[in-house]
Amino acid sequence: MSGNLRWRLVCISLVAFLGLIYMLPSVGSVKQTFLGKFLPDDVINLGLDLKGGIHLTLGVDVDKALANSLAQMGRDIRDQAKEEGIVLQRPESTADGRQLTFILNTPDKRQELDDLLSRHFQVLVVDGVESAADGKYVYKLSFSPRYKADQARMTVDQAVKTIRNRIDEFGVAEPDIRKQADNRIQIQLPGLHDPERAIKLIGKTAHLEFKVVDDNADLDKAQKGLVPPGEELSVLRHRNPDGSYLERPIVLRSEAVMTGENIADARAGFDNTNQAYVGLSFTPSGARQFERVTGENVKKRLAIVLDGKVYSAPTIQEKISGGRASITGRFSTEEARDLAIVLRAGALPAPVTILEQRSVGPSLGQESIEKGVYSAVVGGVLVVAFMILYYGVAGAVADMALVFNLMLIMAGLAGFGATLTLPGIAGIILTIGMAVDANVIIFERIREEVRRGLTARSAVDTGYSRATLTILDANVTTVIAAAVLYQFGTGPIRGFAVTLILGIVASMFTAIFFTRFLFDLWLSKRPVDAGIHI
Repeated sequence: MSGNLRWRLVCISLVAFLGLIYMLPSVGSVKQTFLGKFLPDDVINLGLDLKGGIHLTLGVDVDKALANSLAQMGRDIRDQAKEEGIVLQRPESTADGRQLTFILNTPDKRQELDDLLSRHFQVLVVDGVESAADGKYVYKLSFSPRYKADQARMTVDQAVKTIRNRIDEFGVAEPDIRKQADNRIQIQLPGLHDPERAIKLIGKTAHLEFKVVDDNADLDKAQKGLVPPGEELSVLRHRNPDGSYLERPIVLRSEAVMTGENIADARAGFDNTNQAYVGLSFTPSGARQFERVTGENVKKRLAIVLDGKVYSAPTIQEKISGGRASITGRFSTEEARDLAIVLRAGALPAPVTILEQRSVGPSLGQESIEKGVYSAVVGGVLVVAFMILYYGVAGAVADMALVFNLMLIMAGLAGFGATLTLPGIAGIILTIGMAVDANVIIFERIREEVRRGLTARSAVDTGYSRATLTILDANVTTVIAAAVLYQFGTGPIRGFAVTLILGIVASMFTAIFFTRFLFDLWLSKRPVDAGIHI
């Protein structure tokens, strides 16, 4: 065997070995054997349409996020103005959350206020300034259009990231989470066995606030709508032993003394009475802030508010240092774990609503697998039979390359962590035809050279050299189209694109490199002037 053939044999053997190593773990019976201990853990992941699971389309309430941001901006303006000796009254958002209004109590400071807004709050546009009683001025501001567009995009991006973090902690393999138009997010969760729990986990806003309780407020008046200025009526949730909840009214100071933005970690645990709770640890800056807040409110109750509901309101006995706190509320173990997940993953920047929900049962997925495999087997058998009948020994060489090609596709799906979908199976079936199509082009070129009277070796050399460029052109354009499908398609379409790309790459190797090696190996054992019949 010549040196050229030897290095090609080494290359093919190495590719075949790696392909076999990555393909075998996806064969269930092999994974359970002694050999399975030495194989990679990567297996072919099945998509939603094959494994069953849940499909969700979420709508992100971007307007609510902008309204919250505008309200926070109003508090920042008030604090900044106070530092510069400018007195502002009642910074608040309008009912639709699109405009911020406040009163300038010191008319002689108007120019200084305008300068402050232009220096520190450039994202705000002054919609108008109206004169009020006693020479005061009423300012009306809103976000600039460009800032609103940027914030909308960032809000959806952050929501996608937060949801992905939550799902990763939930333990779903190969989730497909992507942005769509109109502030929507598409989620596909293959193999999910508890869709209701996942929906609650994904949709929980998890906006955590710490607010001081006003124990001197009149609850009867508050429930009738007579709430003192700067305070709000909320409910304290109490979980009964039977799992039901009792909600009691509670009056809180409207302004949060601290939020959950400074949480470093959250873990579920159990107290001395075996009741589940969620332990919190803060970042260094959060720990200092929590120490200050508890020091300023000793002997007062501090309500822990999650998504507008009070889970617990313990009394602060002394200043708490160390940066640790806990949320109690008679949680079930599952509730405590889920709450820890959403707090650890971070709060959603805006509320989300479920616009569409579809479930795919495992039985339907299994039926799809069986039909897909059946189609692939039938198509493969027909192609194999045709190649042998039409091209003889050369056809058998192409069929060997086809089997090698399928093994490389399976290995690629497992090795790259790709997801096999029903359209992906269609892509494999299409690849079966495309894989032999390259050999058909090569064989027909060789036939032409044989008719011209060339020897077997010359016909093979000329046929491969002239057909290779044509094959490359055709396959490169197909790869580009598949890459576009992968970039802009949804889950199943991306599955088709993945198998198509892997199939094309594998077929290029098997049709051009592998079959050429077999021809050259066969011709090396024949006389130089021998002929060839295809």
